[in-house]
Amino acid sequence: MTQLLIVYHSRTGGSLQMAQAAADAAGQECETVLKPAQDAGPDDLLAADGYIFCAPENLAAISGVMKDFFDRCYYPVLGELNGRPYAQMICAGSDGRNAARQTARIATGWRLREVQEPLILCTHAQTPEAILAPKSLTEAELAPCRDLGAAIGAGLSLGVF
Repeated sequence: MTQLLIVYHSRTGGSLQMAQAAADAAGQECETVLKPAQDAGPDDLLAADGYIFCAPENLAAISGVMKDFFDRCYYPVLGELNGRPYAQMICAGSDGRNAARQTARIATGWRLREVQEPLILCTHAQTPEAILAPKSLTEAELAPCRDLGAAIGAGLSLGVF
């Protein structure tokens, strides 16, 4: 059976909700492992057939914990993941594009194959209070995350990727 690994980091709950929605939908299609970035490692990447990376954008970059995951795993799996499919989801207060570019550059180094454009969910959090507040995403905001999870899971299960 094929396995999808969803690695996420979330401080205020937005990215966790996005990752969980994708995992719930993907789990209907293939074996799905949802793992916090601080607990994920090279063995998890090697065991999976495809990936979704989900993180908040902090100060126009991926969160430090997600960057730490990539830093810890980059060289141990370099050359071992070539061609595997990936997608990414970003929970951002405004833009999210720089965090998406950062993840895409790392994925390019691993020779992963992007199978979905980055899904960026904008919370419009612009004040310190709003940025640090716990997030509660709506069903409408989570629907694209479910769609992404289902599509990646089905693609893996059917051998499309």
